Amino acid sequence: MKQSVRYFLTMILCLCMLAGCGSRDTAQTLQTGNAAAEYHTEIVETDKNESTAEQTQADDTEKQTSTDSPSDFEPADVPDYSGDPYIAVNNNEPYFTADDLTTEAFENYSELDALGRCGTAYANVCLETMPTEKRGSISEVKPTGWHSVKYDNVDGKSLYNRCHLIGYQLTAENANKQNLITGTRYLNVDGMLPFENMVADYVKETNNHVLYRVTPIFTGDNLVADGVLMEGYSVEDEGDGICFCVYAYNVQPGITIDYATGDSWLSGEGSSNGSNTGSSQVTKHEDEHQEDAHHDAAVQTEAYEAETTAPASTGTEYILNTNTKKFHYPSCSSVKQMKNSNKQEFTGSRDDLIAQGYDPCKKCNP
Repeated sequence: MKQSVRYFLTMILCLCMLAGCGSRDTAQTLQTGNAAAEYHTEIVETDKNESTAEQTQADDTEKQTSTDSPSDFEPADVPDYSGDPYIAVNNNEPYFTADDLTTEAFENYSELDALGRCGTAYANVCLETMPTEKRGSISEVKPTGWHSVKYDNVDGKSLYNRCHLIGYQLTAENANKQNLITGTRYLNVDGMLPFENMVADYVKETNNHVLYRVTPIFTGDNLVADGVLMEGYSVEDEGDGICFCVYAYNVQPGITIDYATGDSWLSGEGSSNGSNTGSSQVTKHEDEHQEDAHHDAAVQTEAYEAETTAPASTGTEYILNTNTKKFHYPSCSSVKQMKNSNKQEFTGSRDDLIAQGYDPCKKCNP
């Protein structure tokens, strides 16, 4: 519309000038008309350039903040839980494309759907997004399907945690309803925490960026997710440091869950019919204070306690990451995610490795 008005005014100007040029030189009139036409063309080109620039900026913003789940991922192709807390999908290659790669920090969390359920959470994790203060309480948040219930055969007894899609240690999101789902203790600690720790350690060690996307997978109108799709990819080294695509199961061994409602019961004892009190091993409902363990220091270090308290000596076995120049205990969870091409076994003293330019892993503290 703006261009049409300008063009119309320009043509009127030309006609007026022609009408009053009886005693003037015709060439001069034509020259003036041409100048007006050139002015109109310049305006049109300027508008066109401004429109293109605005569209480009909008495209860039949409690319960085999109929370669409991977279109190629098919939940139906994920095998049933068979004893492992997570399983690699898509050959352990994330669904990111070249257009997703950026070194700009961003976070985006999907709006809750009509049932109040979370969608995809997507961030470019870096030191800039990480927390600078201790995490606060999240007990006021009650994700869909939430029940406060305990079982004696669950680690920590509480069946459910308020489970961050993107852990607090990565993006400092605390009581964000768009980032918290009802997840089992098993999903939280055995399924998701190892990958969060791995990304956090990598970012702190390298100051690089990691594209990190977590998509909860719900069946139909179920209030509790079947599991989560987790993707990670380190940007600066093109996935050499971090590259994974896994599905973590929202299950709890020994417990049967009704994913439509969140009700649960001991496996083999029949449905609780929503009461969660049908078993002698289930305690009464308590106040809503179960929180996630994504940033629980005791959980992160428990596996290494015996190793880290032992004095360093010659002949100790280590695993080296020849890319990041870090050395780890063989039991460190980071070793399991390390590319074979970067992995090297070493037996010797800690001091020798440091002298060779290697730094100790900040997770297992060898």
